[in-house]
Amino acid sequence: MSSVDHHPERNVIRVQLKQNVVLKGLNEHEIMELEPHLTVVDCQKGDFLLHQGVHEMEQYFVLDGILKRVVANQQAKEMILRFSHSRDMETSYAAWRLKTPTPYSIVCVTKARVVKLPLPQWVSFIETHPTVKQAFEYEVMRLMSEIMAHTITLHLLDAPGRVHRFRRKYADLFDLIPKKELASYLNISPETLSRLKHQGKI
Repeated sequence: MSSVDHHPERNVIRVQLKQNVVLKGLNEHEIMELEPHLTVVDCQKGDFLLHQGVHEMEQYFVLDGILKRVVANQQAKEMILRFSHSRDMETSYAAWRLKTPTPYSIVCVTKARVVKLPLPQWVSFIETHPTVKQAFEYEVMRLMSEIMAHTITLHLLDAPGRVHRFRRKYADLFDLIPKKELASYLNISPETLSRLKHQGKI
């Protein structure tokens, strides 16, 4: 981990930050104000950025790689709620606001690079930058709506329908996500996913 300013690839990272779905609206002064609070983290596949059930939370901006938001029950059975990749963000803002433990984990699906800062610091920043706060809270609500739509899809569509919907909505992710992870997200077995592909149904 290192600060943006001391990172050997700081110029690339600064360009990536300006492309982020939430940060792209920041001007140079605002970026310079935020940057000292940011830490660059390089992660390996399977690394946890956030553990389900904790109270200490951080805000993440994805530069490279793919993350998943996943919830597990006491029997360790997992359900993937969403994937995020470059230019996306990850957060547990709603839990922080409600003063509840994080309801899910955030895990690296592939090798990844993110920048992060403690959620209280991020909230302090957006409270003084209303335009950024509006963009951030809109994205939080959009992601929650997206997860709700996915959950409904699992009940209403058959296996080929779920795959087709994912390909339509996330065409840029379909070939990047390991098929085992994609099958888990769609609540089908990897074998079923492979069979549908070979049968020409997806």
